[in-house]
Amino acid sequence: MNMKRIRGRHHRAGSGPSRSSSNAQTPLNRNHVFDSNGPDLRVRGTAQQLFEKYLQLGRDATGTGDRILAEAYFQHAEHYFRILNAMNQAAEKSQQERNERQQQRQRAYEDRREPRGERGEDEAPSSEHDGEYASERSSDEDHDRRPAEAEAE
Repeated sequence: MNMKRIRGRHHRAGSGPSRSSSNAQTPLNRNHVFDSNGPDLRVRGTAQQLFEKYLQLGRDATGTGDRILAEAYFQHAEHYFRILNAMNQAAEKSQQERNERQQQRQRAYEDRREPRGERGEDEAPSSEHDGEYASERSSDEDHDRRPAEAEAE
């Protein structure tokens, strides 16, 4: 009798994943390959491939008149459809988290720049330049009024 076969791959209590925890956490990677034991055949592929395959098998079974087999295929297709939705939601969530982290880094960078006297785009110019800008504005306004006054005369 072969003792290794009886003990299995992970014969120590603390080593390796337990069966219950490995089923609870499905990898949310679009390229993850699943081994699926369908109603009458074994199919291997990504969640998207398995979804499409079971949909096609369900349509084919419906076409041949086997409603029970078709329902079984459609149930398998629905399972992989749910996995695809979970993957898409996880991808959107991680994208939002990345965007939030990027915005936080940008805000922290801008906060570090402000104490050094550098100003952002939305701050007003300093008071020493106010006189220059005011004289430029008044000359521009005068320039705009002159042609209007000439047309009125």
